Amino acid sequence: MGRRRQAVSRQKRHPRIIGVLAALALAGLLQACSTLKTFYNQAPGLAYWYLDGHFDFLDTQSLRVKDDLASLQTWHRQTQLPGYIDTLQRLQQQLPQDITAQTACAVFTELRGKLATVSERAEPAVAEVVATLSARQLVQLERRFAKGNAEYRGDFMKGSPQDRQDKRLDQLRSRAERLYGRLGEPQQAVLGQRTAQSRFDPSVFYADKLRRQQDVLQTLRPLIAGQAAPDTTRAAVHGLLERSLNPSDPALRQNQNALNEENCATFAALHNSTTADQRSHAVRILKRYEQDFRLLSAE
Repeated sequence: MGRRRQAVSRQKRHPRIIGVLAALALAGLLQACSTLKTFYNQAPGLAYWYLDGHFDFLDTQSLRVKDDLASLQTWHRQTQLPGYIDTLQRLQQQLPQDITAQTACAVFTELRGKLATVSERAEPAVAEVVATLSARQLVQLERRFAKGNAEYRGDFMKGSPQDRQDKRLDQLRSRAERLYGRLGEPQQAVLGQRTAQSRFDPSVFYADKLRRQQDVLQTLRPLIAGQAAPDTTRAAVHGLLERSLNPSDPALRQNQNALNEENCATFAALHNSTTADQRSHAVRILKRYEQDFRLLSAE
């Protein structure tokens, strides 16, 4: 078990997901540590290690979860990858020109729709596993939440406001350079200005993180060990997954929507400040992803 937890720790830099292979595939677009093909093919294993680190599955649960993740990836490869290819092709046509915030948000909305589709597909399997969880495993989940919360506070809530802003700027710059290559002074200035004016507040994000964790725990407690009828469990899991994508609280939903719009505007402003060479670099990157998705779809 110690080796498994060490493996989870080594994977903690990968995007955190809720059993959604689409998120892993899309997150691969921002990963510099491996090729997209390798990342996608390893997605079921990465998802399993992440989930096992949070629940410490029993042997019977492990077999079920691994089978479910493999089946989900097979479905995703056969039915969803063609849609990603279409999206990448459209982006390659758009990136040589200036774009608007609305154009960027349209892509974001499309990708969120893809995540929702995969979440819906995974829902029955998630409900079946939830019904087998024990009280001990919820305690393990609480511990993992606490550990992740401590890591977040250490990473994003220490230091002065300027320190936190500088760290966020470094992250945005790193992500942008994976797409456009090395940024020049105009792009650095755009990111610096947009970061300084951003409404993003790590303390607000942290409070929402805690709220989501409590929602998970409160939703799961009445369902563990088969205490609830299958239909009840399925309905509760459906609500939980839905809230993970769309907060039910109006104020939180409004804040999330405002942040999404801000991110779209930031991306558009950054893109419109790039040179022709940087845009060509971005098109080549997306073309490479398209080719990888075609190979993955054919496997």
